[in-house]
Amino acid sequence: MILRRDAPFTQVVVPDHKELDRGTLRAIIRQTGLSVDEFIKLI
Repeated sequence: MILRRDAPFTQVVVPDHKELDRGTLRAIIRQTGLSVDEFIKLI
């Protein structure tokens, strides 16, 4: 899945799997500019 925001433009690719590897998830979080703690607060 490609998640996209237009203003400001940002695009993140997230695999469409039932489970994600821990390293894959951390890499996706890093691409968004969030820390792991910030991400956890959002979910």
